[in-house]
Amino acid sequence: MLSDWNEMSEDLQLTLAREALLRASATVADQAELLAGEMEAGGLTDRGGPDALRLLARVVRLNGLATLTIAGNA
Repeated sequence: MLSDWNEMSEDLQLTLAREALLRASATVADQAELLAGEMEAGGLTDRGGPDALRLLARVVRLNGLATLTIAGNA
């Protein structure tokens, strides 16, 4: 297994970076959903946040999928 990023092929670097970004965007979206649920359950003060957080989650998921699928095809 290669332990140095610079020793990896460019294709492998792109694949790993793409996967990391997909996982990061999924994590952000999931956290937004959890916060929205917590607000609705009364655990956090609701100031219109659940809808905004769900919108954020959708945008992150949609943009993550649309943007990252074309990476490396230039």
